[in-house]
Amino acid sequence: MLADMATKIEAGRALYLAAARLRDAGKPFSRQAAMAKLFCTDAAMAVTTDAVQILGGYGYTADFPVERLMREAKVLQIVEGTNQIQRMVIARHLAGPETR
Repeated sequence: MLADMATKIEAGRALYLAAARLRDAGKPFSRQAAMAKLFCTDAAMAVTTDAVQILGGYGYTADFPVERLMREAKVLQIVEGTNQIQRMVIARHLAGPETR
C-alpha cells in the first residue's frame, strides 16, 4: 500500500509541474491543469483512505492528522471546480476545438 501511495503522489507531482511549466512558458495549460487537479485530488483521497486503513481504528480519531487530511482531500475534490467538471474540461479538449 505504501508503494502505491508514493507512486500516486509522485505521478500527481509530475502532472502539476508539467502544467506549471506550460503556464510559466506562456503556453495553453488548461487541459493539463484540469488533469492535474483531477488526478491529484483523486490521489489524495485514495492515499488518505489507505492511510486510514493502515492505521486501523486510530485513523478515524482526531489524535492522528490522517482523519483531518482525509476530510480535506474530499473537500478538494469539490472546490475550485468539481472533478466532474474537470473531466468535462479534459473531454472537450480531447474532442477538439469545435467543442470548446
